[in-house]
Amino acid sequence: MKKYLTLILAITVFSTNSYSQDQGVLSGNFQSNFSVFIKDSLIGATEAASPQYGKQITSAEAWLFLNYDIKGFHFSGRYDLFNNSNLLNPSGAFTGQGLGFWQIKKSIGNLEITAGSFYDQFGSGAAFRAFENRLIGIDYAMEGVRLKYDISDDFIVKAFTGKQKGSQDNRFETSPQIIKGINVEKGFASEDGTILNVGVSAVNRTLDENTMSQLVTEINGLPKEERFFPKYNVYVMNGYFSLAYKDFGFNGEYNYKTGEAIRDNLGGLYSSEGSLILGGASYSKRKIGAKKKGGIGINVQYRRIENFPFTVSPYVNLLNGIVTYQPSMSRQASYRMLARYQAPAQFTGEQAYQAELIYSFNKATNITLNYSDITDLSGEQLFNEKFVQVEHKINKKWKGKVGLQVVTYNQPVYEGKDAKVIDNVETLTPFFEVTYKVNRKNSIRLESQMLNTEQDLGSFYHGILEWNSSPRFSVALSDMINTNPVRKVNPSLADQVLHYPSVFLKYNVKTTSFTAAYVKQVEGINCTGGICRLEPAFSGLRFTIATQF
Repeated sequence: MKKYLTLILAITVFSTNSYSQDQGVLSGNFQSNFSVFIKDSLIGATEAASPQYGKQITSAEAWLFLNYDIKGFHFSGRYDLFNNSNLLNPSGAFTGQGLGFWQIKKSIGNLEITAGSFYDQFGSGAAFRAFENRLIGIDYAMEGVRLKYDISDDFIVKAFTGKQKGSQDNRFETSPQIIKGINVEKGFASEDGTILNVGVSAVNRTLDENTMSQLVTEINGLPKEERFFPKYNVYVMNGYFSLAYKDFGFNGEYNYKTGEAIRDNLGGLYSSEGSLILGGASYSKRKIGAKKKGGIGINVQYRRIENFPFTVSPYVNLLNGIVTYQPSMSRQASYRMLARYQAPAQFTGEQAYQAELIYSFNKATNITLNYSDITDLSGEQLFNEKFVQVEHKINKKWKGKVGLQVVTYNQPVYEGKDAKVIDNVETLTPFFEVTYKVNRKNSIRLESQMLNTEQDLGSFYHGILEWNSSPRFSVALSDMINTNPVRKVNPSLADQVLHYPSVFLKYNVKTTSFTAAYVKQVEGINCTGGICRLEPAFSGLRFTIATQF
């Protein structure tokens, strides 16, 4: 209630005092989702997976975001609603509504002052990132005070103190732990075009008394040789750089975390310092080859993580209460079968490499090669992907893609399966896509993928036929077929060839978009923006509306 009163009072005062001189500018956006759950025991879409199938039947989410600017002040507020929603927890049902984000911001010379909710990031986000990813229900907004001072155009200092927004049961409150941070970033540019950016950060999280009391009780219950002295404060410090020189780019970052109580993959409690190292190099060149019509792009990335979970407390789990940000080091795939097995960052220990080569022979043809490899710090294989894709524009009407993906996926680690029973998943997935441009506004697209594996749930075929009529209509029909079923990982599913059909409709009117879909979705890892979570099977209807003004 205090949040509502603070924001409404501030807007009212400034609007009233300034009305005759400046009426201000109001803008915003609105989004709403509505789902109907249709039980399908064959694919595991039952109340055992999500309670909506047995009781609530429907769920809804809505977000109304408003911005108001007047006399140098910026006011923002977002009203959030969740009714029997499984967005925050795919296996649960959450109901709540209230002010999910509020902000008052003012610039005074080179100083920017923000009070209320804010999103921000230091460096790559490994030390600190406050952000929202609505598609999977996470919102790591901070609530407090943030200062930003521009010493010059390329010399910036930022500092903040506050609390992270709650995750689930306390979605409209804040976590009790205090988080503080400071970031300094400086840019340099030379006459030869070289650009160098360097930065340093420090972030501190302080536990509250209740969490510390709970932690002490748990530690006292451990065997004597495993006990340790818990600490109220943990600190993360980092240094980072990015360098661009002609056709080359380089970046690197080192993060160190002081010792604190953390958990291993089985939930065991121990104390350890942590570190996270990032590095990358890139090269790009246009107008190469005999006729100067080609181009090349090379990108290499490296990451090493050791005991670096950074959360509001050791009593949060899954995607709740995360302060750090590290996306999956696997290639981000848009095709459904190619995205079925992804590799979320393992903060207790991971060593990852990824390399990509894109070569354009001319404007019509290019090839992409990608290789990624992820192991734990002992060398155990977690994930490996080999990917090749050729894209060719035949003429003004026709264009297509064809490719192959080979994956090794450690299902026991990423999905918590029993390693004594479940083997690593090995897949071979050929795919192709063809697009026919009927005229300036209309096109037809066909997409086909065949995932072959003898593990997990077995092999799948996925096909899509899509019609786009720009800018108004989109219609898509698809089916995902479990062509060679395996039920070792989930014997509760029907031991038969299963179909996961979908129908998708989209209609746009100016800045408003309406979508309706009938969906059957297989259980598995779902990733968006590099953030991944395990989701149960879904069967039902989904409707959305999104608009901005």
